[in-house]
This record gives sequence, C-alpha cells and structure tokens, in this order.
Amino acid sequence: MKVPLDLESVDGLVIPGGESTTLSLLIDSFDLRQPLINFGKDHPVMGTCAGLIMMAKDVPDERVNPLGFLNICVDRNAYGRQIESSTEMVKYHFNSNTEIEFATTLIRAPKISEMGDDIQVIGEFKGSPVAVISGHHLGLSFHPELDDIDLFHQILFDPSSNVYTKNLNQIYAT
Repeated sequence: MKVPLDLESVDGLVIPGGESTTLSLLIDSFDLRQPLINFGKDHPVMGTCAGLIMMAKDVPDERVNPLGFLNICVDRNAYGRQIESSTEMVKYHFNSNTEIEFATTLIRAPKISEMGDDIQVIGEFKGSPVAVISGHHLGLSFHPELDDIDLFHQILFDPSSNVYTKNLNQIYAT
C-alpha cells in the first residue's frame, strides 16, 4: 500500500513486523495516518510484532506514533535483543472449551504492559499477553507466519471458518 486509494481495494489489513519507528515515519511520510485510522473503524486489522506496536494506543517511545486501534500500552523490544529471539510453546484460548499450545516465535518482540477492559487475551507467555483481540482488531507480539500458523488470520479475516465454535484441537493438532 502506497496511497490511501489502495485501501479501497482491500477488505482487511495486516500491519507486519519490522521496525516500528520506520513504520511510523513511513505512515506519516505517505500521508496514510488518517486513512488507516478511518479504514480501521470498519475493517479488520491485525498487527504482528511491530504491527502490534503500531496498533497500540500508547507506546512509551516518542519516535513511534501509534494508530490507537487497541487500548493497550506496548513496550518495544521487551523480550530482548535480536540474538535473544526464541521459539516458545504458548497456550492459546480461543473459546471457553478449547486450549491449544503451539510454537510461537518471538523476535525482539514487544510486550503488552497495560490493557483496557475491552481487550480479550487469547494467549500469554510468562504471564504477559502475546495475543489480544478487541472487536475486529487483533494484535500479536510474534510472527505466526514463521511457524506456519494461519489460525489468527482465520479468526479475523474468514468469518465462515467459525474458529471460535469449532473444535480447534481437530483443526490444529498440538
């Protein structure tokens, strides 16, 4: 996406990982901030890693100007430096009956330090949320694509999948 008009041709948006200060700078350089905020009012948006940082309401780093989709505060690089990146087994709760554990890759991952009442935690690692949802906005501290996990995409972008009501253990073997 390079111009606001590009948003008219999509039904949802994934804000990818990368470098959040650069993402913030590029959003402003291309005059995309308000068009993205307007798009997010009615469309699903998922942010992974740096994308989660951009979706936050608050980031204690003046170089980042987040979009405010999720009522959370996010600390950048909270899980350590690049060399400390790891893949961990994390338990996820998608409905009251189902818990699934799968590999989760954290690369200089952001940590959610505060959350509003409207935030539902889907997954936690060492007592901190790594996957949250609020309405049609989903934020992940990690990169699901690195572990071939498309479940989060299904939850947000494919309403016909009924992920919340299906037996997830049959869909995704642990």
